[in-house]
Amino acid sequence: MAVASAWHPAYEDLPSEFAVFPLTGALLLPQGRLPLNIFEPRYLAMTLDSLAEGRMFGMIQPNPAEPPGPNGPALYRVGCLGRLSAFSETEDGRLLITLTGIIRYRVAAELAMRRGYRRVRADYAGFAEDLDLAARPALDRARLERALRAYFRARAIDANWQAVKDTPDAALVTTLCMICPFEPREKQALLEAPTLDARAAMLLALIEMGAHGGPGPEPGQPLS
Repeated sequence: MAVASAWHPAYEDLPSEFAVFPLTGALLLPQGRLPLNIFEPRYLAMTLDSLAEGRMFGMIQPNPAEPPGPNGPALYRVGCLGRLSAFSETEDGRLLITLTGIIRYRVAAELAMRRGYRRVRADYAGFAEDLDLAARPALDRARLERALRAYFRARAIDANWQAVKDTPDAALVTTLCMICPFEPREKQALLEAPTLDARAAMLLALIEMGAHGGPGPEPGQPLS
C-alpha cells in the first residue's frame, strides 16, 4: 500500500486524540482538499493549537437525529482527519486554511473541551486503505459525465468540462463528493461508504437521482 503523501503520518503514527471541527454540510475525504474560513475565537484557538501540535484536526458533522450532549450537538460517529496544508492570515483576524484529508476515523470517545473546542479519541480500525494513493475506483466515466451534465444543468451550475475529463478517476470521485450540493445526510453516507468503489457507485446514484429530483441514501444505507 502506498502512503498518500510524504507529509502524512504513517498509520502507526496517527494521533489517538485530536480536536474536531463540527460543521454541517462540510465533507472532507481522504486526499481531498477543503478550504475553510476560520473566524470564531474557539476555532481560531483550535487552529493555532493544531499548528503547534502536528497540524492535524478532524472534520465531523453534527447529527441532528440524536439529542445534544454536554459539549454541544451530537456528532456522527465517523469523520475524517485532516492536515493543515496551507494557511494565511487576514487583516481582520481570520485564518484562511486548507485541510487535506488523511484518513477516516470513528469517534471512540469524546474528551474534555479545550479552549472552547471539542476533542475526541479516535479509532481508525477498518480505514487503513484510506492511506493508499494508488487506489482507483471502478468508474463508468461516460455514464458519470452524462449524469453530471444533467445534474449541473438542473442546478444551473457551470463546469469546466475539460478539467473534468483531465481529472483522474479517484480525484474526480473525491472532488465531486465534496463539492456537489448534496444534503448533509447524503454527504455523510458518502463518507461512510466502505470502499472507494462503493463511494463511486453511491456518487453516481446520487447524481442520477439528483438530476431527476430523487432522494439519496441515509448514512450507512446500502444502495439497492
